[in-house]
Amino acid sequence: MKIDLKIVEETAKELYIRALKILPPDIKSGLSELVKHETAPSAKNILATMVTNISVAEAQDNLLCQDTGVPIYKITIGSGVEVDGYALKQAIRTGCERATREHPLRSSVVHPLTRKNEHTSCGIEIPAISIDFSPTPNVMTILMIPKGSGSENNSFLKMAIPAEGIDAIKKFTVDCVLAAGGKTCPPTIVGVGIGGTSELCVALAKRASTRALGTHCADPAGAELEQQLSAAINGLGVGPQGLGGDSTAFAVHIELAATHITMNPVAVNMQCHSARRATATFTPAGVAFGF
Repeated sequence: MKIDLKIVEETAKELYIRALKILPPDIKSGLSELVKHETAPSAKNILATMVTNISVAEAQDNLLCQDTGVPIYKITIGSGVEVDGYALKQAIRTGCERATREHPLRSSVVHPLTRKNEHTSCGIEIPAISIDFSPTPNVMTILMIPKGSGSENNSFLKMAIPAEGIDAIKKFTVDCVLAAGGKTCPPTIVGVGIGGTSELCVALAKRASTRALGTHCADPAGAELEQQLSAAINGLGVGPQGLGGDSTAFAVHIELAATHITMNPVAVNMQCHSARRATATFTPAGVAFGF
């Protein structure tokens, strides 16, 4: 299957707009579940306001949040797919720029030193584009994530000591959620990366935080730790928007990698309650959009 780069460009544009306007069904269901189990009256009201905001935004074809975030595109290329990797990245960048200029969207991306905004949502190394590969034949997927600064600012890495064991992971994760408080616009998805190297660990945490609700770590020990940390974090009392309650997090998601015998890296990355994402799947039959 040969990929048409003009279609990729148009798809990258559409994905950015869709991600900003349509909340994934699993996040909507997650909010509904939190409302059912929340015991604090004020927290129930805040959650209800969030649900209303989602409905109004979608009914009016408007943005779920004014922060258009840092655009992230994750590409997975299946076997038998023919595409020029460099040209693929350029097509995505062009589509991202077009979404911002043509829709138009507020650009949240600036030069890190001069703070100059080109009003394209692009800049040095942005959009952040990663490419991975899959054995699935004749399929290419693009996942688009507009990562808001409220959640992204609360990113943490600790090179823990192996002798501290799992307790160090638990304590660090809970401490990060407490330190973030309401700045992440909770309820959050708390992504935890464990193992690997420092940069891989942080990437794992991002992957975990942007996973769909209802999914679990593929490793049994990781899945068990997800449940333990989810219960612990929702017992902290941070609550929606940091104003108290049971609903601090939708869930804790964990991704693992093997690591060195003298290291135990752990990273935390969070998503806000508007956990936005959109996907496009390329097959010989065409392009299908989803979440």
